[in-house]
Amino acid sequence: MLTEHAVAVREGKIEALLPSAAAAARFADYERIALAEHVLIPGLVNAHTHAAMTLMRGLADDLPLMRWLEEHIWPAEKRHVSPQFVHDGTLLACAEMLRGGITCFNDMYFFPDAALRAALAAGMRSAHGIIVFEFPSAYAADAADYLRKGLELRDRYGDESLASFCLAPHAPYTVSDASFRQVAMLAAELDLPVHVHLHETEHEVERSRQEFGVRPLERLRALNLVSPNLIAVHAVHLNEEEIALLARHGCSVVHCPSSNLKLASGLAPIAKLAQAGVNIALGTDGAASNNRLDLFQEMRTAALLAKAVATDAQAMPAQAALHAATLGGARALGLDERIGSIVAGKSADLTAVALRGPELAPCYDVLSTLVYSAGREHVTHVWVAGELRVRDGELQNPAFARLDTRWALWQNSLGALAGH
Repeated sequence: MLTEHAVAVREGKIEALLPSAAAAARFADYERIALAEHVLIPGLVNAHTHAAMTLMRGLADDLPLMRWLEEHIWPAEKRHVSPQFVHDGTLLACAEMLRGGITCFNDMYFFPDAALRAALAAGMRSAHGIIVFEFPSAYAADAADYLRKGLELRDRYGDESLASFCLAPHAPYTVSDASFRQVAMLAAELDLPVHVHLHETEHEVERSRQEFGVRPLERLRALNLVSPNLIAVHAVHLNEEEIALLARHGCSVVHCPSSNLKLASGLAPIAKLAQAGVNIALGTDGAASNNRLDLFQEMRTAALLAKAVATDAQAMPAQAALHAATLGGARALGLDERIGSIVAGKSADLTAVALRGPELAPCYDVLSTLVYSAGREHVTHVWVAGELRVRDGELQNPAFARLDTRWALWQNSLGALAGH
């Protein structure tokens, strides 16, 4: 970690990282933003979310996963999900994430074209899932249709600098072997990450054993999906052999501690995964199963849970939690050469955090203070590709105007599905 340093930005990229005095002399004609009592970190990467589901925040809290899905979330989606729903929900999510220092998110949801348009309007970096389900929806008729539409979207926006894509088969219990084989072929052919919910609950694992005779990860291995492209989301219920398999193949795991806790899915073996060499990223999941798209909360919760699960106070130290929320997420998405660290030549995706106020004092170690004490309310400035998106805690983009009117309309529409 560096002190008394400055970052010079030119044409959206980091031009140099150097002592502040040297920067003042070398870049005297550049606009200067002085941030005393701040720490500048890479923009946070939310490696797993369903952004549009922000419109379902608090819709049916305190329920187990399958009942929550089958009795509330899926009926709500069937009745309400549309391009407008996805656009407005994603824009609301972008406003929340930017204010919390998140500059990039990995999305998995219906109508990814609407989500992508919202993210671009917000000025955020985003990775969009080419989703795959077997069942029909308002978006697509079957697995082949989901893939066709997603690939067309990728072709249409392939040159967009703030957008990237993942193949996103939803989960082993919603995707067939034939569809998984098609995803594996496309992932190899196009070199795309494969973003999938995996080993989230004991029920999922047991169901796979009953239907396929093997645990979900073994099924994916047999279908050629276990590779460096695999982004295993949740990965809660893993045995030693499965941890070794993920490590051996260079896979990534996206840890979503708050969602796992809220849905009582279990406690992921993060310390064992990290010790084995698995790349760890952090995700919020959707606001419907977390209620906050807040990576500061996820960093702190992940670090504390890792210690409790491993019965080791040194498990997932502050530096590892910050790495998971930045470069770990970038690496999972195949974006680590562009974002995730403050290095000359990378995109200027940056977040400034004010380390001042009684709740953050005294500060003996900046990283510890950042992870264990600071929160998203301490974020003051956020840049995406060098563009200032948050200044002094305020969103700068006119795309967010009248957002309160939009979410109020959706709240009225979905309100009948709330509760138990």
